[in-house]
Amino acid sequence: MEDLGRSSMRFFSDQRICYADILPPNEARARIEVAVLNFLRILNSRDPAISSLPLVNRKWSNSRVSKGLLTDVSRIFLCRSFCIRSLMRVKATKAFVRVWKVMEMCFRILIQEKRVTQRELFYLLICDSPEYFSSQLEVNRTIQDVVALLQCSRYSLGIMASSRGIVAGRLLLQEPNQEVVDCSACGSSGYTISGDLNLIQTLILKTDARYIIVVEKHAIFQRLLEDGISNHIPSIIITAKGYPDIATRFLLHRMSSKFPGMPILALVDWNPAGLAILCTFKYGSIGMGLEAYRYACNVKWVGLRRDDLHLVPEQALIPLKPRDLQIAKSLMSSEVLQDEYREELASMIESGQRAEIEALFFHGYDYLGKYIAKKVVQANYI
Repeated sequence: MEDLGRSSMRFFSDQRICYADILPPNEARARIEVAVLNFLRILNSRDPAISSLPLVNRKWSNSRVSKGLLTDVSRIFLCRSFCIRSLMRVKATKAFVRVWKVMEMCFRILIQEKRVTQRELFYLLICDSPEYFSSQLEVNRTIQDVVALLQCSRYSLGIMASSRGIVAGRLLLQEPNQEVVDCSACGSSGYTISGDLNLIQTLILKTDARYIIVVEKHAIFQRLLEDGISNHIPSIIITAKGYPDIATRFLLHRMSSKFPGMPILALVDWNPAGLAILCTFKYGSIGMGLEAYRYACNVKWVGLRRDDLHLVPEQALIPLKPRDLQIAKSLMSSEVLQDEYREELASMIESGQRAEIEALFFHGYDYLGKYIAKKVVQANYI
């Protein structure tokens, strides 16, 4: 225990560490204990004071993009800039208390050797401290505050990822001591991805696929499977049904590590939201703060692209909405966006229009598979 305490004390004194560690429960508990002891030590000093909580700043201005020496994957990291939560600031008072409440609840969960989803944690907290928690968003933000303070992953704190993702195609999955699941036999429903990141980490993965295809929308995912895309193009198909959740990103990251060199191709709408989804898979998200880098993969944008707009009927083009322009502005201000993506985004803004994948059905319901096959050939992924 003494070594564990020393390790945690070194952690709190080392501001160079700006990523979230994956810790066993005993060390995660030790970091919470050290945070509490530091707080009490300041309160009981000769000049007692209410200490502030130094949190790694989770803003784009504090991010940088790092590219590995032996890989094409770029990832988002956070730099050595800190913000604080303090009782001395009126607007931050409740946020300060919420951090301690979430840490307390996580400590209980770890002691009981349990895991909870963010939604379950929300209900635990509103029942325990309704005066401090009124929405899921407050809980989600506070979880990120705790991650930024303790610099360990949410999973280390006993918080599971909620998963919307499904996977299908030429992939065999096997949980330890369980039967093999053939994802090609799951039909258009696919295999539901677990929110248990430890289970995803221990999955045995096998495939004879040559590509992984990431699809933005569930309806497109089902259409591709109904058209037998994984047989025509030997592939694994995966979707998060919109903005990617952690579990789906983690499984994709695991597959990219297990099958290095296998192209990961993204099929998203030609609009700012589609590009944001692709970038989240490719680089990680600043919203994930210190955990962003763990889920990055070298995803390639296969479509829709501006060169494909001639395939979309003019009447199927949709005007950009204010929300689209807001997302576009955020992406443009990010250093993570590579030049060709920035040009695509500029074209969207200049045209004032967006195109959705479903517009390709103008050429027939079976056209999407042909479109992907053509793009794969054009991109020299064969």
